[in-house]
Amino acid sequence: MVESDFHDRLISLLPSLRARARALSRDRATAEDLLHDTVCSALAARASFTPGTNMGAWLHRILRNRFISDLRARRDSTPIEDVAAEKLAVNATHEDRVAIRELDRAIGRLPVDQRTALLMVTLDGMSYEEIADATGAAVGTAKSRVFRARRQLQAWLMGEPASPARNSLKSPAAVAHVSRNNI
Repeated sequence: MVESDFHDRLISLLPSLRARARALSRDRATAEDLLHDTVCSALAARASFTPGTNMGAWLHRILRNRFISDLRARRDSTPIEDVAAEKLAVNATHEDRVAIRELDRAIGRLPVDQRTALLMVTLDGMSYEEIADATGAAVGTAKSRVFRARRQLQAWLMGEPASPARNSLKSPAAVAHVSRNNI
């Protein structure tokens, strides 16, 4: 495309570019500034335009990208380190507080070994190997305790009945039952 053809096509597309700039910015002065910046960008990038392609689409893309860049430049931004912590925190809803209390009560109902293993994994981020070392149990036992604790919590929080104890002789009712039958 000859230089004069490029300029003529650019000039012929100004009315549609102006209308698009007006639609995007909704302000006459801002639209004119946007149009001016778009034309300057197009002239500067003239070498990147491929002759025979849709020049209108190319110019409208430049206009749109310029509009978005201008919006981003005007947006207020503050480094996160400069924001007060209370501005970043969000108060929990009533439902969240109720759910957290329910979870806390359910965790408190877990057997001590399961509760300890679960908290070591979830809160402390410990590996099963580290839990095994800390509790003096085998790695498989640590995994089993965490699995059983999670399964039990899920059952309680979903309203399912408590799962039966693995060793029913540990429950007080079972011990009393066995003692009466053995007399």
